[in-house]
Amino acid sequence: MSIHSFPKFIQHLSQDFTPVVATTFFKEQYVTIDLSTNNGALKAIDVSSSEDFERYINEYLAANNGKVAYGGYGEVRDIYRRSTHFNKQESEDERNIHLGLDLWCQAGTDILAPLDGSIHSFKCNDNFGDYGPTIIVMHKESGITFYTLYGHLSVDSIQNISVGDVITKGSVIASLGDASVNGDYAPHLHFQIIKDLQGNVGDYPGVSSKKDITFYLDNCPDPNLLLNI
Repeated sequence: MSIHSFPKFIQHLSQDFTPVVATTFFKEQYVTIDLSTNNGALKAIDVSSSEDFERYINEYLAANNGKVAYGGYGEVRDIYRRSTHFNKQESEDERNIHLGLDLWCQAGTDILAPLDGSIHSFKCNDNFGDYGPTIIVMHKESGITFYTLYGHLSVDSIQNISVGDVITKGSVIASLGDASVNGDYAPHLHFQIIKDLQGNVGDYPGVSSKKDITFYLDNCPDPNLLLNI
């Protein structure tokens, strides 16, 4: 299979809405959110403050009658400039293009497996602005191996689990962390599909530079091809 057919392969795995956060949320309660550099409303808040950012998310959900705000694949964002983990600013090496789908909802929300698989690896990525507790699940479908990454989890999510644990589609595999453990963000799940982990364990880039974006968008297709939100 060529890398260019991987997105089509992912799309064919699921034709229906496939929740990756709590089943208590209906599809109609998901609302899209723009956190890109094009959203002028973000200039009025301090995005370096997890409290201000969480307030913005909650007010956005309330104003739009939503329970989960989602989006962000391929988005160019300024929020990463608050962290030295990402950047040489204002250059093609600046990592500011988001590679996953973010789902913003309350801390403690259950995280669900969208497919059968097994735990490949897990780790607490505790740099400021990083994933915090992270789980990577390995999937094998139609003879093809690929991975899904779940970032910004609770600390409990990576305790009492082991590499190789079997994961069943629809089962609860984790819960969302709060700002004290999730890299200092408003609570959300970073969900990413990865064809080739490139030898990474418990971690994989979730943000790309402009210079590397062609490779990463090929290696990490839009997660909504699978979730169908």
